Amino acid sequence: MFVPTSGDVNIQISQVFEVSPAYSRLLVGYLTGKAPLVIARGGFSGLFPESSSFAYEMANQLKNSEVALFCDLQLTKDGVGICMSDNRLDTRTNIATIFPKDSKTYNVNGRQVKGWFVLDYPSQVIMQNVTLVQTEMSRPAVFDGQLPVSTVEDVIGTKPSVFWLSVQYDAFYTEHKLSMSGYLEKAMRFTTINFISSSEIGLLKAMNGKVRTGTKLIFEFLDPDVVEPTTKQKYSAILKDLSAIKKFASGILVPKGYIWPVGTNKYLGNPTTLVADAHKLGLEVYASGFANDAAVSYNYSYDPTNEYLQFIGNPQFSVDGLLTDFSPTASNTIGKALIITHNGASGIYPGCTDLAYEQAVNDGADIIDCSAQMTKDGVAFCLDSADLTGDTTVIPTFMSRSSSVPEIQEDKGVFSFDLTWSEIQTLKPNMESPFDQSSDFQRNPEAENKGKFISLADFLELAKAKAVSGILINIENAAYLASKRGLDMVGSVTKALSNATFDKQQTQQVLIQSDDSSVLSKFQSVPTYKRLLHIQEKIGDAPKMTVDEIKKFADGVVVSRPSLISIENEFTKAETKVLDEMHAANISVYVSVLRNEFVALPFDFYADPVVELATYVGLGVDGVVTEFPGTASKYMRSPCVDLNGKIAIIPARPGELLKQIPPTAQAPANPPNPPLQVADVVDPPLPPVANASSSSTTPPGSPVPRSPAPSSSSGMAITTNFGLCLVAIMFTLHSLVH
Repeated sequence: MFVPTSGDVNIQISQVFEVSPAYSRLLVGYLTGKAPLVIARGGFSGLFPESSSFAYEMANQLKNSEVALFCDLQLTKDGVGICMSDNRLDTRTNIATIFPKDSKTYNVNGRQVKGWFVLDYPSQVIMQNVTLVQTEMSRPAVFDGQLPVSTVEDVIGTKPSVFWLSVQYDAFYTEHKLSMSGYLEKAMRFTTINFISSSEIGLLKAMNGKVRTGTKLIFEFLDPDVVEPTTKQKYSAILKDLSAIKKFASGILVPKGYIWPVGTNKYLGNPTTLVADAHKLGLEVYASGFANDAAVSYNYSYDPTNEYLQFIGNPQFSVDGLLTDFSPTASNTIGKALIITHNGASGIYPGCTDLAYEQAVNDGADIIDCSAQMTKDGVAFCLDSADLTGDTTVIPTFMSRSSSVPEIQEDKGVFSFDLTWSEIQTLKPNMESPFDQSSDFQRNPEAENKGKFISLADFLELAKAKAVSGILINIENAAYLASKRGLDMVGSVTKALSNATFDKQQTQQVLIQSDDSSVLSKFQSVPTYKRLLHIQEKIGDAPKMTVDEIKKFADGVVVSRPSLISIENEFTKAETKVLDEMHAANISVYVSVLRNEFVALPFDFYADPVVELATYVGLGVDGVVTEFPGTASKYMRSPCVDLNGKIAIIPARPGELLKQIPPTAQAPANPPNPPLQVADVVDPPLPPVANASSSSTTPPGSPVPRSPAPSSSSGMAITTNFGLCLVAIMFTLHSLVH
């Protein structure tokens, strides 16, 4: 019989199976404060025979996050621990063909069960004669008859970072003079067991006080109508008293249906409150029953990633871990960070156009964004700014519509709310660069004026058609539009999302971003929406009082790069406490805006945008907001993202390069970024939407009353007027020449 060694596994298997593209996702609400733990049931049992050496080796190799190796403990006749999910050998091995006359019938927890039981055979008989087989018809049988049963010591020999032992038949083994608790106590003297779980309360109570510091006891729930052997109660009844479980366990492992039921029509129902209830008591929650090849809800569109995200990536809750047969998929789902666009792939095509969004989807963005603006006739559409002068060809055609709106910006502009949607549709998009257009850092000149602007409704339809993981809607100036223009920005966005059924589905994430706390509060009624506070100012600290205030209306924050890594004269200086302070309150943190041009990068990143990505991802941000999602996707989906891998891209160490500069050669230090105060994040309630006809706003083009004396602001207005006129003249001359 061929018995492969671990070396054989590395040569023959790891060369065939590479880590699949890592899905970068959003994680919130878990009790442990860490990324959800991926628990490999019997190793990579979705491909190899459960609990085989191949399965454990590959689960330990194919990972982008921490993976626990899960062993269902059974005891042989001579007390050796082996890993197998059934106390019968015939359900997982070929023993029935080797010893065809050895079947027996035992009482197992009140049921008469027939089979070839582990406890009837010495370990040497099993190891020398029995091989594993695949039990699922949908999985390959090519490894049947080749792999021996794994002992607990075999699994420990793979050096898992987390090891989990599960015990389901303690009472049965005790009845036959084999002690599970005795085995566990002995094993803990020689190795680290991070988790011990059992579906029997008696075992957990017996082990309470005997486990090492750092070993967690987890109570496993079986199906609701099954009777627990110690209390003789159904598991559904035990579930009603979680506080009793807290007395002997630090967490629970439950079938996924306990958390998110699926109806008989195979569509998702409403989630239960189990995770929230358990977390309130300090109980960790782990969900079981995940497999890529199992029949699941239609809501997931046969994408196992969508199912995992339902349990770890929604704003209502997140479990602390996932027990799965396909650990690589779960590990890749957890990934490192979410890729969120800034005006689509605006580094490639004009921002907020159909081309920019299509490019972003093709580049692998997780979330595509729409900064919602309003037209004069109440149509919501996507554009980076309410001022059309930068992103469009509004000058000189609509020069007469220019006006001053100090509530939005200091400079004069031509604003979207002064044009109808049909008028805006006549405009062409500009290929804007955040850098000086006269420099060498223009963006894709061939894309100038290409693409078309799209309404919010069309954006939502595009997102659904492309099946992106989610969308982000950015809302600004809502108070001004309501009180001065009679335009209901919040209502328009809410209605558009509802019309597109985003408030009723649970497979695509919806992120609502705003710099206004009152806007975010308006979306509390839809619990599946995740609300992000946009903190535009550079900050150096987030005091607990401020963080607690943010937690009342937001699930996450979007901050600038210097708010996470302070920058001193184009060199990184130090990490701030902002990320840790937000994460301590389970507030997600997204860094914005990442750009590829080297002039946007501190010297520490070696003029390489991927080093910047690696640095912020290495800090532990929940997502990156970028104008070049293709760059982020290539990094996130590659083995380079694994800092423990052989080809990892090493992040910059903030402040190290600055230390190499002699103090006499350094420029004067910048003042530190200020802390974020409560007053910076709390806004007054939104005003009611005024009647457009009664608005007091001066119509565009109307004379502005003169102030008694010139001031700096009036001087600025004169300069801006001159600038707009000059742009119009130059545009006209250019048209005449060509």
